[in-house]
Amino acid sequence: MFRNALRAACLSLTLALVVPTVAAAQGVQVPPIVYKERTLANGLKVFTSLDRSTPNVSVQVWYGVGSKDDPNGRSGFAHLFEHMMFKATKDMPAESIDRFTEDVGGINNASTWDDFTNYYEVVPANHLQRLLWVESQRMGSLVVDEANFKSERDVVKEELRQRVLADPYGRLFALMLPQATYAKHPYRRPGIGSIEELDAATLDDVRAFHQAYYRPDNAALIVVGNFDEAELAAWVDKYYAALKKPAAPVRRVTAVEPARKGPGVYDGYGPNVPLPAVAITWLGARAADADAPALKVLDAILSAGKSSRLYDALVYDKQIAAQIYSNADLPQQPGMVVVGAVMASGHTLAEGETALLAQVAKLRDAAPTPEELEEAKNELIASTLRERETLEGRGFALGYALQVEGDAARANTALADLQAVTGADVQRVAVKYLADNRRMTIRYRPESERSAKAPATPPARKVASVKYTGPVVALAPEAAREPPPPIADPIAPTLPTPAERTLPNGLRVIVARSSDLPLVTADLTVRTGAWADPTGLAGAAGLTADMLSEGTKTRSAREVAREIEALGATLGAGAASDSTSVTLNVTPDKLAPAMAIMADVARNPAFAPEELERQRQLALDGLQVAYQEPGSVAAFVAAPVVFGGTPFGHPATGAPASIARIQTDDLVKLHATYFRPDNAVMVLTGDITAEDGFALASQVFGGWEKPASRLPDQPNVKADARPRAVAVDMPGTGQAAVTVTGPAIARDDPAYYPGLVANAVLGGGYSARLNQEIRIKRGLSYGAGSALSARRTTGVFAARAQTKNESAAQVLDLIRAELDRLATQPAGPEELKARKSVLIGGFGRQLATTGGLADILGELALNGVPLGEIGAYTGKVEAIDAAQVQTFAARVLAPDKASVIVVGDAKAFEAELKTRAANLEVIPIDQLDVESPTLRKPAK
Repeated sequence: MFRNALRAACLSLTLALVVPTVAAAQGVQVPPIVYKERTLANGLKVFTSLDRSTPNVSVQVWYGVGSKDDPNGRSGFAHLFEHMMFKATKDMPAESIDRFTEDVGGINNASTWDDFTNYYEVVPANHLQRLLWVESQRMGSLVVDEANFKSERDVVKEELRQRVLADPYGRLFALMLPQATYAKHPYRRPGIGSIEELDAATLDDVRAFHQAYYRPDNAALIVVGNFDEAELAAWVDKYYAALKKPAAPVRRVTAVEPARKGPGVYDGYGPNVPLPAVAITWLGARAADADAPALKVLDAILSAGKSSRLYDALVYDKQIAAQIYSNADLPQQPGMVVVGAVMASGHTLAEGETALLAQVAKLRDAAPTPEELEEAKNELIASTLRERETLEGRGFALGYALQVEGDAARANTALADLQAVTGADVQRVAVKYLADNRRMTIRYRPESERSAKAPATPPARKVASVKYTGPVVALAPEAAREPPPPIADPIAPTLPTPAERTLPNGLRVIVARSSDLPLVTADLTVRTGAWADPTGLAGAAGLTADMLSEGTKTRSAREVAREIEALGATLGAGAASDSTSVTLNVTPDKLAPAMAIMADVARNPAFAPEELERQRQLALDGLQVAYQEPGSVAAFVAAPVVFGGTPFGHPATGAPASIARIQTDDLVKLHATYFRPDNAVMVLTGDITAEDGFALASQVFGGWEKPASRLPDQPNVKADARPRAVAVDMPGTGQAAVTVTGPAIARDDPAYYPGLVANAVLGGGYSARLNQEIRIKRGLSYGAGSALSARRTTGVFAARAQTKNESAAQVLDLIRAELDRLATQPAGPEELKARKSVLIGGFGRQLATTGGLADILGELALNGVPLGEIGAYTGKVEAIDAAQVQTFAARVLAPDKASVIVVGDAKAFEAELKTRAANLEVIPIDQLDVESPTLRKPAK
């Protein structure tokens, strides 16, 4: 029914060229999203935004249906249906969408929010017509059958287990926060649903939901990227104009949340809560309300960055919280404002509640300072710029403004609205919304603290299914299917051309102009990471990185935070196994002062003892949380399993015992030894010329003196070739994390590119083999994949999936079987072509952002690879054949050479694992020591 295009005269067209006033912020111009808009006769809204600088295009469809529209007794339904939309249509078998996106070098995804569900793709622009056809198929002829329904329901249940039940704070944020905040409005129902209500759903329920909401008059098509405008308009008419608008109006939520009459308390509990948490919520405004901009600025003042009020008071000054957060959650209908904290070890929920309320009271009692106001606005504007670096980010801005605020043009006026907010406005909305007597306090504690008198969670209310009598679509016989449109000629990408110089002190400087968007990323990479941790001091390099921004010889920690955040910049540092990086992102007009702070932080850290104690406690509290997450524990265990007894044989984060041992002198020595210009690379990317970049690097880093002492060599690590099988027992945890891992290759190995392609075939994406077998065919995991990390001297490989505890052994079997198949059966031509496209497309999208390009250039420099590799990458990937992939897999990825790690509730899988690994070591979580090659704490 899509082959006959309707004449333009049959369409109700409202064409508008929208170029609003550009918002300005202290010298930086924020480019508007220039777009055109029209509405088809069937009600479909169409937005197009042309960008000739890219070889790609983003296609998005936004539907006005979200979690608030879930039927009674069917929470999680909109989200479940999001999954269903990736299955079959009348003319496309299940999983075809990945063939049209990922397999040609693109991406696809979707998300379900309270008010909308959005589907989005980024593909090479010559595939635009096909993607328009694909989305019209999903809108007009989706196959909703029993097999697809059941498989995706299983996947959603695994997603719930992973994101909610296995995460220490998943229950708090996903379930309890909305339930406690709203008394009547369906915003109170968790978007991800519950296993009981998902199990209660029937095929009739799903079909009725689709018929009610997935219709052209409840949707918007958004296309951003490189296209011919006349062609695009004709394709939209061809594929969408014939879709019929149902006679019945779209059902809308009309519930109104009643005003609170007094304060309330909600007590929540979880089985894996390492540190108690508190959240305080108030009912807020809707997104389109005149008060919304002031509430967003209030939110930024409370929690955006280390100079924010909550961080400064609770984390830095009082040291009673490990983490703080706030959010002005302002959806389509009135939403909420929340402040909260995860308490630090030894501190109580009462302390946290008192401190949070004190900061809210300060905003009610007095307006923020002009400096705070300006900092908050700069941070919000810079965040908007970062969103608009990508095609999909620009499309999201238009779609979100349309669906939540009711007008896509709000994407371009929002910054001006923020700029107009005054200190008095912030104080006014704090008084209006955040009254003490209208708060709800959520206290989240371990299950062991639940009182015997505390009410149990009531069982899910049973609701009868609907009876669906509407049309049903089935997959047409292959010979009767409409073929997809042809692929056009590709558009050649314009690759950045990096330039480089080495300063007299040995600092290598690389500059690549990559964007006219006013953003610059500056990245300083030091060629030393966790491998340099002294014996017994695992995590020292990581703690050194954490301490860099916690005060210099001329700036206190608070001054560093205030100065960098006042510029709207982000400045962070971190250590990996091979390197340490200090990364700055800022608008070009503020680059010089921001880089001066960056240089001071990198070159002159004070390592003040009191600051070390703060960071030590934050690190310990962070590890306490991570040790309750199966996936995190599996990652910690991998390093000693693969590299035990070597400098790579511990996680870069360290361990609780080693973090406690690290002293100031240890950090000073590490910094003095390795932070030197001849051991570092400075990369500048974005809206900056090569000459400006070299001049600025020379100005701020030219005085950095090269020490006379010789730089220590990085050790050439050889992993223990004996594979191990380790199970870490975490009783009560909601899922098991299954990992198969082993040593891999160095970056200079001739088999580097065969390795990349082999990993892409195995687990590099949604349609790769592991995800096909574990998620798509069997619904055993929310996602399965693999990674190949090639370092300077050695590397590591890992294949991973999380699943319900009872399925751990089955998932292990599937991973091993795919590793074996990769080595014994050559990949077919079509599969190989698709997986190469995944690599090439991903590389191109990474090049398109300032941060992504900086990462690529820094990685090349770190590993001694010529910068011309940017231009050679595509050809080298394309040159790999099936035999090279098979040879690499047999040499590096053989399952009998790899170790096995399973972390979860061992009573559910230990017996089965022992039938597959006679040498299985079972280690209780409270006996785990990731510093030790044995993985066990010494006996007392």
